[in-house]
Amino acid sequence: MFVECSIAPDVLLQTLNQSNRFDYHYAPGIGCRRVHVFTRFSREFVPPVFETDRLTIRHLRLPARTDILLAVVHFPSKLHWDEQSQALECTQLADLIRREEENIGHSRTVLVGDLNMNPFEAGVVGARGLHGVMCRRIAERRARVVQGTLYPFFYNPMWSLLGDASPGPPGTYYRGGSEHVVFFWNMFDQVLIRPELLQLFSGQDLEILQSDGATSLVSASGLPDCSDHLPILFSLRL
Repeated sequence: MFVECSIAPDVLLQTLNQSNRFDYHYAPGIGCRRVHVFTRFSREFVPPVFETDRLTIRHLRLPARTDILLAVVHFPSKLHWDEQSQALECTQLADLIRREEENIGHSRTVLVGDLNMNPFEAGVVGARGLHGVMCRRIAERRARVVQGTLYPFFYNPMWSLLGDASPGPPGTYYRGGSEHVVFFWNMFDQVLIRPELLQLFSGQDLEILQSDGATSLVSASGLPDCSDHLPILFSLRL
């Protein structure tokens, strides 16, 4: 899954298939220009059910496997939006996801992408937003009530990779500066998982990549080198 990729999908597909290890397929959307999805199975198994320019929600239905909703998003950058605007937009994203969950009939949903927010920001943790919590045990409660309204949880495992305890880079995006408050490392690229899928996910199946297997993605000082964001890799045992 690529967001804001400047490489044309046909060129990228040709490059992905050069190794001859797997056959990749391009799964185009119907109206989302900022997200490109490539699969190792036919695109008919991952059709879009809703899209905007920055969001694609797919119904992943592999034969003899648990079907899920896959939402891939590229959120507006902090260069153009402040934290309050991002938080308010998260309420819209949360509503769209819940609507499609109701349409499909389950909430086995994975949300992944460049959120351009850290896991601790209001849009990600807020109940009216994505409601992503750092603790699996809390996420297993499924939801909580705020002012009489029930809000479902997402589990956000990216908290565990933020900082020096991470086995890889301490974040996915680095930005220094001369301001008084600077985080340096940020976790803008995230995967959030509904509690209904937690039995199919292990924290060991998540990492921030610092190499593509042949080329390093970080400089000698450990900072992102080939792109300003580092990719994440995760798996679900469907």
